[in-house]
Amino acid sequence: MDSKNTELSEQELLEAFLSGDRKAFTAIYQLYWQKMYLVAYRKLKDKQAAEEIIQDIFVKLWKNRATVHITRLDYYLFTAVRYSVIDHIRSEIVHGEYEQYYKAFLSIEDSNTENTIAFNELISTIRNGLDILPEKSREVFRLNRLEHWPVAQIAEHLDLSEKAVEYHLTKSLKSMRVYLKDHLLLILVVLSALF
Repeated sequence: MDSKNTELSEQELLEAFLSGDRKAFTAIYQLYWQKMYLVAYRKLKDKQAAEEIIQDIFVKLWKNRATVHITRLDYYLFTAVRYSVIDHIRSEIVHGEYEQYYKAFLSIEDSNTENTIAFNELISTIRNGLDILPEKSREVFRLNRLEHWPVAQIAEHLDLSEKAVEYHLTKSLKSMRVYLKDHLLLILVVLSALF
């Protein structure tokens, strides 16, 4: 790719990027970073979290360029922002650091009592679901799903084999899915209120 990358269409940029062209990746980054950041910031009201989310999206995009399937670049990137924001909020909720989201929820819903009760019930349900996990499975779940540690890093940190970490992760995910299945509607109501 030559210095005329600003004249390339987004489709040409995408094709060049998917073939491993760093200049195309840089051009995509420059074209979308600010817009993506603003979307994340509007939802989170946290500059650092918004910046980290966008950086993570671009790091993963570059790492996975050989296997990623993208037909519309803008749709792909903004969908990634949406899901990353939701994951961040879930992480904050589970960690108990949900005060600002709680306030946002209340302001969006005009302090509707039913929604407040639903939100509190959701927090309680997630905590209860985590509490029933065995200690090791709970720790593996926390590090992988909430702190985003890779399996190899967790294995080293907890002095376990990678297979053992995968076992605990599978076990904890299955347990949480079963436990939260009955509360799916509640989760969707709370998340839709935030968005």
